[in-house]
Amino acid sequence: MDKSIGKNKSSFPWEPFKAMVQKEITDHIRNWRFIILFAIISLACMGTLFSTLNDGMKTLAADNAENSFFFLNLFTKSDGTLPSYFVFVGFLGPLFGISLGFDAISSEQNKGTLSRVLAQPIPRDSILNAKFLAGIIVISVMLFSLTFLVLGTGLIAVGIPPSAEEFMRIMVYTFFSIIYVSFWLNLSILFSVRFKQPATSALSGIAVWLFFTIFYPLIVNMIVKGYEPTKYASPKAIHFYENLKFYLVQIIPNELFDEITSAILMPSVRSLGPLTMEQLQGAIPTSLPLGQSILLVWPQFTGLLALTLLCFLFSYLVFMKREIRSRG
Repeated sequence: MDKSIGKNKSSFPWEPFKAMVQKEITDHIRNWRFIILFAIISLACMGTLFSTLNDGMKTLAADNAENSFFFLNLFTKSDGTLPSYFVFVGFLGPLFGISLGFDAISSEQNKGTLSRVLAQPIPRDSILNAKFLAGIIVISVMLFSLTFLVLGTGLIAVGIPPSAEEFMRIMVYTFFSIIYVSFWLNLSILFSVRFKQPATSALSGIAVWLFFTIFYPLIVNMIVKGYEPTKYASPKAIHFYENLKFYLVQIIPNELFDEITSAILMPSVRSLGPLTMEQLQGAIPTSLPLGQSILLVWPQFTGLLALTLLCFLFSYLVFMKREIRSRG
C-alpha cells in the first residue's frame, strides 16, 4: 500500500506534458511572427549561398581538389554582396529566439489562461519546461532545415559531396547554433516571467541584444584604448594588451558563438586567443581534426551553455515563486 502511494506521488504526468509541448509547437508554427522570421532567415541564407556559388564555387572545387574542406566555404565565404551564412545565423538567430519566448508567460497570464492551466492536476514547472522544450524543438528544426537546405543546394550545384569530416563539422556547428539561439530564448522567457506586459519583455530582450552587439564592444574599445601600447612597447606589454581585449569580450554571447564558429568551420584556426612568439615557434600550419577543434572551443561552449542554463534557472525560480491569480 505504501509503495503504491509513493509510486503515484513520484510519477510524472507525461501525457499532459506532451500535450502542452505539442500545443506550444503548434502555436509557434502557426504564428505569423514565426513564419515571417523563418522566411527572412531562409531567404537571407539562401541569398548568400547563391552569391557564393555565382562567385565561382565550382571553380574553387575543381582547382582545390586537394583541399578536403572546401565544402565548408558554403557556410563561411561570401562574394562581398551579402554576409556569409554563419554571419546571418549569428545576427538573426537572437531575434528568432527572442520572438519565440518574449510572450511565453506574460501573454497567457494577461489572457487568464495560465490560471486555468494551473488549476489542473499538473506540476507548475511543467508549464515552463514545456515552453522551453517546445522552443528548442522549433529552433532545432529550423536550423537543421537550413543546414540541410544549404548542403543539398551546394551538392547539386558543385556536384561533389562533403567529406565525413566536413559533414560532422557542419552538424557540430548546427548543434552549437541551437545552444546559441536557445540562450536568447531563455533570456526572453526570463523577461516574460519577470514582466507582465509582452511589449516590455520584447523590448528588454532586444535591448540586451543591442547592448551586446553594438554598445558593449564600444565600451571595450574605450577601455582598451587607454592600455594601447606604443610601437616601441615591450612584447610583455603587447601581450597584456591583447589578453585584455580577448578576455573583456568573453562575456558577450555573440563573441563566444563567433569564436566557436571560426574554430569549427575553419579547421585551419589553431588558436582563439593571443599567442606569444614562444608558442608560435615550431608550430606547423596544418588543419586540426574535429576533436581538437572541439577541445579548442570547449571553454567558449561551456560559457555559452552556462549562460543558457543560468537564464533558465532564474526563470524557473521566479516563475515558481510568482503569484498567479485568475482575472475574474
